Amino acid sequence: MQTRITNTIEHAIDLLNQNEVVAIPTETVYGLAANAYNSDALVKIFEVKNRPTFNPLIVHTYSLEKSFDFVKEWDSELLKLAEVFCPGPITFLLPKKEIIPYLVTAGSEYVAVRIPNHSITLELLKNIEYPLAAPSANPFGYVSPTSAEHVYHNLKGKIPLILDGGPCSIGLESTIVGIENEEIVVYRLGGITLEDMEKVVGKIHQVKVSSSKPQAPGMLIQHYAPKKKLIVTNDLEKYLQLYSFDKLGIIDFEENRTDKPVIHLSTQKSLTEAAQNLFQVLRQIETWNVDYVVIEWLPEIGLGKAINDRIQRAASEIINF
Repeated sequence: MQTRITNTIEHAIDLLNQNEVVAIPTETVYGLAANAYNSDALVKIFEVKNRPTFNPLIVHTYSLEKSFDFVKEWDSELLKLAEVFCPGPITFLLPKKEIIPYLVTAGSEYVAVRIPNHSITLELLKNIEYPLAAPSANPFGYVSPTSAEHVYHNLKGKIPLILDGGPCSIGLESTIVGIENEEIVVYRLGGITLEDMEKVVGKIHQVKVSSSKPQAPGMLIQHYAPKKKLIVTNDLEKYLQLYSFDKLGIIDFEENRTDKPVIHLSTQKSLTEAAQNLFQVLRQIETWNVDYVVIEWLPEIGLGKAINDRIQRAASEIINF
């Protein structure tokens, strides 16, 4: 199969209407999209990604009003968040209508719903008669793609089309929230920070971000893993003192003086820039001539919490002093 890259939606619409899968851009990462109502199309997502069917998918639409085509209701607290942050990098776990196949939800009565903040994909969604199920457009468990080139590198020959919307502006997957026992629960930390949500709905007490049996997408304990061994530490300077003789590379947030191969997540000590660069950097290290790469935890504030969550899932080993 030849994989075409384009920035116009017409060919994508034709393919989706034929129950094919196409890669689409969002502000978070690129998604592998198919008709969320059609089981034959959905199966192709799982086949292309080699994704286990116990891991649910996110359904994308273009407005809160349109979501009522396939969800029964919105909790009032979740609606407050949606009115502030949609379209944007936030996903809501909501009771589904029968039109959503259980293949989307991994058997759950709740479906993950998102309104992406990307002009090309919003235009696409407005020109088809169904929402799109779309996990990240990469092989299961591997680093998420933040450009059309990333998708092409990993999935060329497996999908017919990549809709090119440029580099992703956020670079981390969406935050996922739901309701349990009348309280907001965060199932995945992402592009909307805990602090920003709490400005809208008050203190959020429940954060569940890892599970071997995920209630929502992105909750698997091990995920986003590069092929190069990645070690995480709480003290990079001490680690380098102990292992300075090793053939290793470094990913850092703040500049460190070292003769080792190094790449900076941010040149400005910006968590926003670090989030944008994380997945790109995890791909870059695979070209390094080192035995493994070490990275230090980022500050546990704002987007740093979501970045650290991704780093933990990508890690081969964690060494804290």
